[in-house]
Amino acid sequence: MGHSNVWNSHPKNYGPGSRVCRVCANPHGLIRKYGLMCCRQCFRSNAKDIGFIKQYEDTSKTMVVLYSLILNLQYEDTSKTMVIRFLVLAIWNL
Repeated sequence: MGHSNVWNSHPKNYGPGSRVCRVCANPHGLIRKYGLMCCRQCFRSNAKDIGFIKQYEDTSKTMVVLYSLILNLQYEDTSKTMVIRFLVLAIWNL
C-alpha cells in the first residue's frame, strides 16, 4: 500500500477540503453564505441570474451619522456592550 492509497483512502466529510464550488468544482474562494456553495469567480459571473443586486451607498452620510452617534454616546453613562449594541443597530438601520 503506497502513501497516496493510505492518505486518500476515504473521502473527507469535514473542513475546507470537503467543500467545492457547485458550478466549477473549485475548492478555493468558496462563498458558503446563504448556502450558495459557489466560488467567488462563478458568483461574479452568475450574481444577476441568482438575484443579487449590488447596492451603492453614500458613505459620507453614514460617517456623519456614526460620528454624531459617537459624540452623543460620550456624554451618557453606559457600558461598552451597550455602546457596541447601539452602534450595530444604528448601522443596521441605515
